[in-house]
Amino acid sequence: MIIENITDFDTEQTLDCGQAFRWVKQDDGTFKGIAGGKAVTIGIDGDKIIIDGADEGDEQFWRHYLDLDLDYGSIRKSLSQMHPILNEAAQFAPGIRILNQDPWEALCSFIISQNNNIPRIKGIVERLCQSFGDEISEGCYSFPTADRIAALEPEELQPIRAGFRARYIIDGARKVADGQTDLERIRNMEINAARSELMKITGVGIKVADCTLLYGLHRLDCFPLDVWMKRAMGTLFPDIQPEYFGEYAGIAQQYIFHYSRMHPELFLNEE
Repeated sequence: MIIENITDFDTEQTLDCGQAFRWVKQDDGTFKGIAGGKAVTIGIDGDKIIIDGADEGDEQFWRHYLDLDLDYGSIRKSLSQMHPILNEAAQFAPGIRILNQDPWEALCSFIISQNNNIPRIKGIVERLCQSFGDEISEGCYSFPTADRIAALEPEELQPIRAGFRARYIIDGARKVADGQTDLERIRNMEINAARSELMKITGVGIKVADCTLLYGLHRLDCFPLDVWMKRAMGTLFPDIQPEYFGEYAGIAQQYIFHYSRMHPELFLNEE
């Protein structure tokens, strides 16, 4: 499948920026991964996105997943006018987009992300899929449903080596499966109420809730703050609160996060 006339999209900036954990960069620069139970390889050729392995009838799915119909150029222009450093960050990585991920997959993945690094998160997620997902094609497995995980006990997750997070995964799956945590209802709630609902899951704090809201429920007004982002905000945007960035604060967060991660020299003088 080829999707043409695309601007403001970069595979690496979008698929390898810490918002999703099932994409792996290949030697030729493409990314192989699984979303929505579909195993594909995504690459760019000029203003074309090439999705190998996708069915022709799936174009709308991939447009939605990659958020191709939102005008990021206009959003970037608006955000750039708010602060000179945000302008620099936005121009540094203009190809970042916020994926429309499956809400349960995002919630579960960010529960796994706690006190973890990206390679290890990816390993745990892949073992979870291999152990409890459905085989899509040789060596490729879907993300297991909340119902499937809800039927397990924490000790049954031992093979995926999630450690203390196992009981959090089970609790989250059970609350989603039985409707206590209604992710689609949460999608449309006021942001603080939505965050509070997610935090009823054992082990879900503010950071995991905010990551779920931004990356799983596409709440672009949400601005996750982990240790790195708190450091970046304190150094680059002192006395500015995330709310300042408005309805697209989550996109601003991605620009700032990527810019900070790629410019560690900005923090060398910190005590």
